[in-house]
This record gives sequence, C-alpha cells and structure tokens, in this order.
Amino acid sequence: MEEEKAREIVVPGETIENRKEFIAGEGTRKEGNEIVAERFGVVDRSTKLLKVIPLSGVYIPRKGNTVIGQVIDITFNGWFVDIRAPHLGFLTIAECGKRVIKEDLSEYYKVKDILLAKVKSVKTRSIELTMKERGLKKLDEGLIILVNPTRVPRIIGRAGSMVNLIKKETNTTIVVGQNGVIWIKGKNVENELLAKKAIELVSEKPFIEGLTEKVKEFLENEKAGWKK
Repeated sequence: MEEEKAREIVVPGETIENRKEFIAGEGTRKEGNEIVAERFGVVDRSTKLLKVIPLSGVYIPRKGNTVIGQVIDITFNGWFVDIRAPHLGFLTIAECGKRVIKEDLSEYYKVKDILLAKVKSVKTRSIELTMKERGLKKLDEGLIILVNPTRVPRIIGRAGSMVNLIKKETNTTIVVGQNGVIWIKGKNVENELLAKKAIELVSEKPFIEGLTEKVKEFLENEKAGWKK
C-alpha cells in the first residue's frame, strides 16, 4: 500500500489554484483566474471543481437534505424533531407520510421516536420537514451514532463507495443523515458495533489518502479475529 499523506489544508484568503479551467465550488470564490478559500478546511478536488470542506462546524440545514432526528414534543398539528440544527425541525400532519385520522398524534409518532425525514423548507427560525417521499420512515431498533456533519461526505464516499464498503463488510443496513446522525441495523449487535467502529475510523481520519483501503483492511482484520 502506498504511504498515506494528509490532504491540502487551507485558510481563508489562501489561493488554491491559479488556472482558469478550475471551477469555484462550496467554500471558495473566484478572483480572476484564482480560486480562493473562503474558510478554514481541506481542499476537495473533484475533477476541476474545487471545494473546501470545513474541519469542524454545526449542521446548517438546507432544502432537500435527508436527516435523522428524534421526536421531542407533540402539538395539535405536528411533531417537533431534534435534527441537531440551530432550530428544531417541525413535521406537520400534512407532511407526516401517514393518513392521520386520530386526534392523539402519539398514535403515529411518539416522543423519542427516531425519524428519517427530508428538509422541505428553511426559514429564519423554522425548519419544515417532510416524510411524504419514498423511503422516509420511522427507524426502529438498530444503533444510532453521531458524527460531525462535516464528516458526512467522507463517510458516504464518492458515489457511496465508503458507506457501501462498510455495509457489505459488516452485513448491515446504514442510513447516513446529512446532519451527522447515522443509523445502523444489522442481524446482530456484533455487526452493528463493527460498522460503528469503521464509521468512527473514517470520522476521525477523514482527510487521509488511501482511507478506503485502510478501512477495508481494518474490517478484514476485525472479522478475522472473530474466527480465532
């Protein structure tokens, strides 16, 4: 295996590239031919699109984000959901994905239930959620872990490569919320905990080259230890 090396870390105002063929992505701006960093973080070079991924930060919700949250309160017309954002998410009866015919909304979703939802809209002090789209649902059982939201792209990997590797090697179902909440469901606790360890490895060392191979090797070694 090739020696791993740290990725390029930049500070605000630093020039990342000075060639006109490059495109300024998230966390950067264009100044003439230069691509300049707008925040402290690590450069993500995806073909000619340059981004700066922040090294730390809180989850800032955006329309269309898929999130995992916990119901913390119920009102007459919906559910308040903690999605680790500056404000609570709100799921109205109309957006809950169920035909509501009972006045007691706890018959549908209870306090402490874990929901997979999507951000429908974001306003100054309110975040509206929806569960009307396919695949959005209550998540039963399984294991919940929390990571820094800025680590989510690395945990998913390009075209889902990293999370699919972990799913395959641990025989688990994994749902990654863009708010840094991850749900793991396996046939047994051992597989769930192994997936958790692999995800934490990615979260702790997200900017190391060759990380996919490192995770694969880690999982193979862990499973080999089970057979001894």
